[in-house]
Amino acid sequence: MRNKIIFGAVLLAAVFAVAIIFYRRDKKVGDMETSKIKVVTTLFPLYDIARNIGGEKAEVALLLPPGMEAHSFEPRPSDIIRINEADVFVYTGKFMEPWAEDIINGAVNKNLVTVDVSRGVKMIAGVFHDSDELVGSLDSHIWLDFDNARKMAENIKEVFIAKDTENTLFYERAAADYEGRLSEFDLKYFEAFSNCENKEIIYGGHYAFGYMANRYGLKYSAAQGISPDSEPTASDLISLIDQIKKNNVKYIFYEELSSPKIAEMIAGETNTKMLLLNAAHNLTKDQFEKNVSFFDILENNLENLKVGLGCW
Repeated sequence: MRNKIIFGAVLLAAVFAVAIIFYRRDKKVGDMETSKIKVVTTLFPLYDIARNIGGEKAEVALLLPPGMEAHSFEPRPSDIIRINEADVFVYTGKFMEPWAEDIINGAVNKNLVTVDVSRGVKMIAGVFHDSDELVGSLDSHIWLDFDNARKMAENIKEVFIAKDTENTLFYERAAADYEGRLSEFDLKYFEAFSNCENKEIIYGGHYAFGYMANRYGLKYSAAQGISPDSEPTASDLISLIDQIKKNNVKYIFYEELSSPKIAEMIAGETNTKMLLLNAAHNLTKDQFEKNVSFFDILENNLENLKVGLGCW
């Protein structure tokens, strides 16, 4: 572990050095190319919020390559350069992007404005399935509580206005429209879960839906911890399988962009069916090319949840 930390520090130092060289070389060219705000975001929900609020006034980029699992992402030298060339850098916070603060602190672009969208959000701790044992970290999937997503939109709007005060009214209207759609989905979710055969979500992936479960009064159990790299123990799986059989759960949900092998194993042991429940960290390449939105994902999730929980 110590060697890994040292290697990471050395690599990061090298990345900063490369970034400085390329930033100084390309800065003037980049300044002449566009008058739009240049925005770099880390995850898809942030990208979707920023591009909707920024509209024609902003050039918004997603740092996470389409198809990549978000938790395994580590910035490359070219990513550091992109951040340094931006006007605004949007990230979720230290629990989702532990590397972000080092990049921000080492940025050579002193005009770069950063926004941690978790500012003002009350974060919750992740827990193992059907227990009170903490995973050991706060849950970073804040956008799956739509009230939090509205706060995220507000934080992004404020930094856009700070960077481009001339278009304040534009950003305020766009943010109001986006937050209004979030409110509509919030109501749809509340209504959908008011009449269900059961309210227990069994997730054969990493812990991601705690915020959503809390908001809508659902019971949520995940096979893994907050990181997709965490592996459940045999006793964890046996306990979860017993829970499924005891509570007559009919569907197991699996996650996007990760192997469904754990969900498949649980489904095979319990004779249950499988449904996708997408935490919206990122899109596949095909989805990105088709311009799939955050709201498209939320709509698909709701339909699968209604089937899986027997809602009518």
